[in-house]
Amino acid sequence: DGDGFTHVFAVGDWGATLPGHYTAPNKRGPGQKCPKNCGYVRGIDDRAQILVANVMKQRAGISNPQYVLNVGDNFYWSGVQENCGSAHADGLTFKNFAEGWQGVYGGLANKPWISCLGNHDYGGWQFNHGWPQQIGYSFVNRNWVMPGRYYSRVMNHPGFSVEYFVIDTNAFDAKSPDDDPEHNICGKMHTPNGATCAAGGGPASLYSCKDWFWQGYNQQKGWLKAKLAASRADWQVVVTHFPCGTDAGFFRMLHHSYGLDLLVTGHRHDQELWSNSGMMGGLTCFVTGGGGGITSEHPPHGMDSSEYGFFDLTMSKAKMHVELVALNGNVIKSSWVYPKSRR
Repeated sequence: DGDGFTHVFAVGDWGATLPGHYTAPNKRGPGQKCPKNCGYVRGIDDRAQILVANVMKQRAGISNPQYVLNVGDNFYWSGVQENCGSAHADGLTFKNFAEGWQGVYGGLANKPWISCLGNHDYGGWQFNHGWPQQIGYSFVNRNWVMPGRYYSRVMNHPGFSVEYFVIDTNAFDAKSPDDDPEHNICGKMHTPNGATCAAGGGPASLYSCKDWFWQGYNQQKGWLKAKLAASRADWQVVVTHFPCGTDAGFFRMLHHSYGLDLLVTGHRHDQELWSNSGMMGGLTCFVTGGGGGITSEHPPHGMDSSEYGFFDLTMSKAKMHVELVALNGNVIKSSWVYPKSRR
C-alpha cells in the first residue's frame, strides 16, 4: 500500500462439501454430533465457508492482499473424489476447484494461494483419494501454488522479501492400520482392499502407509533446517496443516537456532493466536482452521466469535501485524511480530 506495507491473507479448513457448500458436520465433544445436539447455529454453522469467504472479499477491497496462505483441508469430507493413481488433474478435479474455490472466493482465487495438503485431502480416514491431482492442478492454474507436498517460495515485495516453507505434517494422523479408525489416514476400516498410491508417488499399500508418512516427515525436517540456514529473505515463515503445539520442540528449536519468524497452521477448527508462545520459545503461531469447511470446535456465539474467520497479515521489512478477523469483519485479536535474529 502507500505506506510501504503488504497485506497477505491466511485461511484453512475451508473446503465445504460439494455441490451445495454445506459445512461438513463434525462432533463438538462426547455425544455432541452436529447438527442435532451440538449447539448448532443455523445461519452460521450451515454456511460457514460462504460467510468466511464473504468477509475475506469485503476486507480484500480495503487490504488488497497480494496472495493467500492456505493451510489445507481443501475438500471435505475426503478430498477430490478421484483415485490417487494419477498425478494429473482431470475433469472432476477441475469441477471441484471451479465450484469449491473459484466459485466461492471470486477475485481472491485470481491471486496466488500458497497451499498445503490437510489430512482430509488425502481422504481423512484413508490415504488413496485425489491428493496428487491437487498437486497436478497447480501446473495448470498458476494461482493454485502446490508444486509438491513440501516446497519453498520466496515472495518479493517493495523493500523486503518473505520465504515460505510449506511442509506436510499429516504424519501426525498416520497411524497403524488398526488404530483410531475415525482419525487415521492409514486406517484399515475405511481404506479399500488393495489401495495403492504408488503411481502417484504415495504409499504403495495400507501397511506401508504409516512409514511412508513418517519417513517423509523426517526427511522434510532435515530439508527445512537446511533451507532455513540458507535463506536470505527478510522473513522466514512455515505454513503447514497441523496446529500450534504439534512438534513444539522442533519449531521452538527452529525459532531459536534458525530464525523462524512465524508458524501458520490449521487443523483445529477455530481461530487461535499464540503470541510469543511460551511453549514454542517465544515463536508466534496461529491456527486458522475456522475457514468454514467443517463445523467449528465450539458453537459460534454470533458473528463476532473466534470460531470462524481468517487472518490478515500486514507486513513490512521491520515488522508484521497479525490480525484475527471474525465473520462480521471485526478484528478480535492481534499481535506484532518482529524478525528473529539468527545465530
